[in-house]
Amino acid sequence: MALDDNQGIWKSGKGKGRRTTKGRQLDDQALAEVRALLGNRPRRRDLLIEFLHLLQDNYGHLSAPHLRALSEELRIGMAEVWEVATFYAHFDPIREDETPPPDLTIRVCDSLSCELAGSESLIAALEAGHDPARIRVLRAPCMGRCDTAPVLEIGHRHVDHATVEAAQAVIDAGDFHPVIPAYETLAAYQGAGGYQTLQALRDGGDAEQVQDRLLEAGLRGLGGAGFPSGRKWSFVRANPGPRYLAVNGDEGEPGTFKDRHYLERTPHLFLEGMLIAAWGVEAETCFIYMRDEYPAVRHILSQEIAALEQAGIVPKGYIELRRGAGAYICGEESAMIESIEGKRGIPRHRPPFVAQVGIFNRPTLVHNVETLHWVARICREGPQILNSVEKNGRKGLRSYSVSGRVARRGVHLLPAGSTITDVIAAAGGMAEGHVFKAYQPGGPSSGLLPASMHDIPLDFDTLQPHGTFIGSAAVVVLSDHDSARDAALNMLRFFEAESCGQCTPCRVGCEKAVKLMQADRWDQPLLEELCTTMTDASICGLGQAAPNPIRLTIKHFPHEV
Repeated sequence: MALDDNQGIWKSGKGKGRRTTKGRQLDDQALAEVRALLGNRPRRRDLLIEFLHLLQDNYGHLSAPHLRALSEELRIGMAEVWEVATFYAHFDPIREDETPPPDLTIRVCDSLSCELAGSESLIAALEAGHDPARIRVLRAPCMGRCDTAPVLEIGHRHVDHATVEAAQAVIDAGDFHPVIPAYETLAAYQGAGGYQTLQALRDGGDAEQVQDRLLEAGLRGLGGAGFPSGRKWSFVRANPGPRYLAVNGDEGEPGTFKDRHYLERTPHLFLEGMLIAAWGVEAETCFIYMRDEYPAVRHILSQEIAALEQAGIVPKGYIELRRGAGAYICGEESAMIESIEGKRGIPRHRPPFVAQVGIFNRPTLVHNVETLHWVARICREGPQILNSVEKNGRKGLRSYSVSGRVARRGVHLLPAGSTITDVIAAAGGMAEGHVFKAYQPGGPSSGLLPASMHDIPLDFDTLQPHGTFIGSAAVVVLSDHDSARDAALNMLRFFEAESCGQCTPCRVGCEKAVKLMQADRWDQPLLEELCTTMTDASICGLGQAAPNPIRLTIKHFPHEV
């Protein structure tokens, strides 16, 4: 291709040619605005999502000229920027001929706990009471605040036990920043002996001994997979460096809020556990991937990471805090790694596993937030902090996120062998006027079990014989006021909305399941055929577990379907 100097026309074979290159043209003003916003930040490809957040926060949307300018700054294609911007729910990419969204957005959680607490009527009232040209009302998946359902978010400010009046009060006040709870600072944590264990290990500890202590304690991955935590370290160390550590803080399973509970109270217990794990595998950098629905947690972590750098506990830049953008699929470890690299959160095919080929194709240790919380405690207090606790033949402790029709919703730390009867008792019993009917033992991926199955220990490996699993221990309790059929439909709608779309069995299967479940009577043979296809052929756990609510509802609540 050559430029015709006489006519100023790009020539490409026969024809008149064009006066510009293909694609959107670079706008000088947009480029200047993007450069000013990015400042002296490094123009790294993996920071694309961070830069999209800067644009979204500053302008309220992502205009096509700004995205084109960002592609120029990062030296990547506009199509690559556009596919990332359109993948995540919290970005608003706008073409030239489209109208930007209004300045104010109200996101209302419509997941199961909030639906039980009346989110549908709240959404209807907010939609009827606001001009959509000025304030838009959007449905949103779980915000990790099921203990205060129903919940909505205005800007970055959450409104707990939300009502129309409470939302209007926040709008009138004009403060849309997150409320930062009181938490244990670095000074307070060090005053109680914090980081002494880390320093002792750095001065002369043995990583294999620490790994053995974790195995002796019985610590398993508490994000849902339940893999023995200590064993991961040897897998990562077996591969040559450089190595990385990634913290999965994308606690997106509806009904789960235990990680937020701990991070908003004792962030340094988690951070010390993370640094011990990073020391154990000789990680060059720690990446903390925190979901966008936790703005207060991100503020706390950014402040305390800076304090760690100031105190000389970690060098500047050793810990990178990355911000999610509203994609449940990024809770899957390989999808999270893709997102950390600034890409769409598309799960990878395995093998190779992330312990071999993770962030930037290097060996990566991935741990959940609560897992690292316990790493610190085990190293400080010994394996007996977990293995000395026994109930119903199970050892250890579990943090149950409990919501729904109970008197005291919240995180309850109980022996790992606790049954739903124990969990409900710890939560103060059933809410007044409600009779126990069913429960979700581990988020929507685990489906529903009837009240008659009240004596099963809620732990790893105990629920599989019943066609379900404990997952992240997100317990939602239903009563005689609730419909198991409606609850299952809520779960499948969530999966339909959150499927990454990579594989047909999950993408199309969730959509078809929702349509079939809306019929007056379920076509059970067809649904079972669909469930089998999704379970056998989906790439990742989302599509493989999505059929659980369907199958268990048909099995245990046949009179409703």
